[in-house]
Amino acid sequence: MVPSREDAYALMTEHTQSESLRKHMLAVEASVRGYARLWGEPEEDWAVVAVLHDFDYERWPDAENHPFRGVEILTALGYPDWVTRAILSHADYSGVPRESRLEHTLYACDEMSGFVTAAALVRPSKSVLDLEAASVMKRMKDKAFARAVSRDDLRRGTEEIGLPLDEHITNVIRSLRERADELGLRGSL
Repeated sequence: MVPSREDAYALMTEHTQSESLRKHMLAVEASVRGYARLWGEPEEDWAVVAVLHDFDYERWPDAENHPFRGVEILTALGYPDWVTRAILSHADYSGVPRESRLEHTLYACDEMSGFVTAAALVRPSKSVLDLEAASVMKRMKDKAFARAVSRDDLRRGTEEIGLPLDEHITNVIRSLRERADELGLRGSL
């Protein structure tokens, strides 16, 4: 089975009612697609993984079940191993080490997309369109901002894709700008 992005999106929306969780998966998709384009990788394939990486989280948010339950569903639907393996590898506790470029990219874009979104939404404009990497890096130093996001995970993901932190943040911002309307990140601009 070669999964389509449309099928992945339908499955994600079937299992996820939360608008913010849906937007998170779409933001990660935008960032992962950006890297696929940058590196000449199969953009649609990478999009499938990004759209589905947290589709089971709403129902099973605990480490005992997420992303394992989602992978069980995907396996039963005939999704290939490269999809399920990438999804498993984005959770450090899954026991599946990240090996492929896709796996490293999903991990790097997951938390960073959420952090960049949060940084955009606290701006006076509430927009990603006027957000710059320096502002995001300043927010990373503020331990009270987006307290639940591990700064170590943000840095580790960036290291795994072999880029300087400011460059990775800039790439994520650029990707989110492309879909600012869909992600609710246009703000007042």
